[in-house]
Amino acid sequence: MSEFLNMGGYAAYVWPSYGLTLGVIVLNIVWARRLLAKSREDARRRLAMRGEQA
Repeated sequence: MSEFLNMGGYAAYVWPSYGLTLGVIVLNIVWARRLLAKSREDARRRLAMRGEQA
């Protein structure tokens, strides 16, 4: 198991790259969800201004 975690001596490069990749994916999901919520709220507000119901 320690051989795997050591990655043949490249663990100092491999594990941070995995962590960075995971962080970018999580941030991408968070930002997309926030943008979706904001876009839905903007659409509801525009519909309300026109007198329509969402």
